[in-house]
Amino acid sequence: MEWHEEYRRKLCSAEDAMKVVKSGDRVVFAHASGEPLELVDALVARAPELRAVEIVHMVAMGKGEYARPEYAESFYHNSVFVGGSTRDAVHAGRGDYTPTFFSEIPDLFLKGYLPPDVVLVHLSPPDKHGFCSFGISVDYTKPAASVARTVVAQVNPDMPRTHGDSFIHVSKLDHIVESTQPLIELQPPKIGPVEEAIGKHIAGLVDDGASLQLGIGAIPDAVLLFLHEKNDLGIHTEMFSEGVVDLYNEGVVTNARKTLHRDKMVATFLMGTRRLYDFVDDNPMVNMFPVNYTNDPFVIGQIDNVVSINSALQIDLMGQVVADTMGPMQYTGIGGQVDFVRGAARSKGGKAIIALPATAKKGTVSRIVARISDGAAVTTMRADVDYVVTEYGVAHLKGKSLHERARALIAIAHPDFRDQIVEECTALRGDGWFCGTRSKALWGE
Repeated sequence: MEWHEEYRRKLCSAEDAMKVVKSGDRVVFAHASGEPLELVDALVARAPELRAVEIVHMVAMGKGEYARPEYAESFYHNSVFVGGSTRDAVHAGRGDYTPTFFSEIPDLFLKGYLPPDVVLVHLSPPDKHGFCSFGISVDYTKPAASVARTVVAQVNPDMPRTHGDSFIHVSKLDHIVESTQPLIELQPPKIGPVEEAIGKHIAGLVDDGASLQLGIGAIPDAVLLFLHEKNDLGIHTEMFSEGVVDLYNEGVVTNARKTLHRDKMVATFLMGTRRLYDFVDDNPMVNMFPVNYTNDPFVIGQIDNVVSINSALQIDLMGQVVADTMGPMQYTGIGGQVDFVRGAARSKGGKAIIALPATAKKGTVSRIVARISDGAAVTTMRADVDYVVTEYGVAHLKGKSLHERARALIAIAHPDFRDQIVEECTALRGDGWFCGTRSKALWGE
């Protein structure tokens, strides 16, 4: 069958398309700003007819109505990265969190741990050969669609056509809903003096020719402010923002020295404004791949001079990083932090950076602590940690003993908390360990 005819045959309304979902089904949503909002709204509208539909989703950028208390009997949210609109549901038991490295989320579907019944995707219109692009959400979305019982596509001219391993043919879609709904946009975060100071420290660790992995938020964006004098930077990352577009336009990001995908930016999903989406649209210099490729530490390790930049909520004096929980409360998710920390460790000349403000709660709580909070989960193990950066400086932990780590981390804690951290560590570990008065004597203090 010629693909144009097949496309027309599969066209339907969002309401009709969502009739494929049955009680007890597992439904996977496309990720983040690629969430197909019209399909999600149509599914939520069917709540009175449905029971125990499991929704698997990573970062939810839409309304998250399916996670509200009034829909508890209809929908159960299984999060692989808890977000603002779904956090209450997880804490209240209307949902749950499945701990998984971002690189391994596709395996949940491909290997049958969470076999998907229905996958809701958000695609660009087909090209002349009948291929649609997953656009700004390739990540786990494409792998899930490849093994789903039913694939329902929201096809939208607003979705950029991205290159790389980002395509699906019309013949692989079961139902098609045309939409002109604008994509979800994420405005740039506010960058304050703390973020600027951290960004400046990190920029000092970035050499010419480095390939960057940048997360989301004020700190990664602040780093970009201080890279304008660098040369031939590359991008291999989960996602990137408008700041990368600026550096590309200035000739700072060229990808010319990359040892894998030379001359190409590589990412797995995108979150930003229309300016970013227009930049990647039909741009062969930007390649999008599923996350089990972009975040594979063995792939990352093939690129020389990788610099990965990730955030944390808390770090103890041994170097244990807590990035996804607040005490026993699941706050976000593991995401790709460990993927890139280990990938950078395999990279020739690679550096893995954990960046965090020295304090939280308006300066009343230190993020560098003698021990992590009760019930907290360690995201990145102490043996994996390389650099830690706060606004007060850089602590290089790789190859350091416990005593040396404690000294380096206390030095970049907020000055108001340094004595308190030593006192708490002494009370916890004893005076003869690495943090008490004997340690001070060894330091020559």
